[in-house]
Amino acid sequence: YRLGIAPSRPAARQLVLHKHITVNGEVVNIPSYRVKPGEVVGVREKSKSLEVIADCLTGFNHSKYPWLEWDANTMSGKYLHMPQREDIPETIKEQLIVELYSK
Repeated sequence: YRLGIAPSRPAARQLVLHKHITVNGEVVNIPSYRVKPGEVVGVREKSKSLEVIADCLTGFNHSKYPWLEWDANTMSGKYLHMPQREDIPETIKEQLIVELYSK
């Protein structure tokens, strides 16, 4: 989802389940697969012509996440390092989460 391959998180999970995504060249079909720093996530060769993937990649700003590196020629991205809290764009109030689960 963060690489811009899918329009939403549920769509990204579906792309993984339908075996359209690879990690280090190996097809992955487990949406909860944990990518480690240095691994390359890409679109499977057969799936590069899918309309949903092409539509998502056009106009997506790949430079807005400093922990990801995108290669448009191979339609793959590299996970560089674990993001710091200030790098994540969502507005999450951690204190509210802590208060909820401490009850």
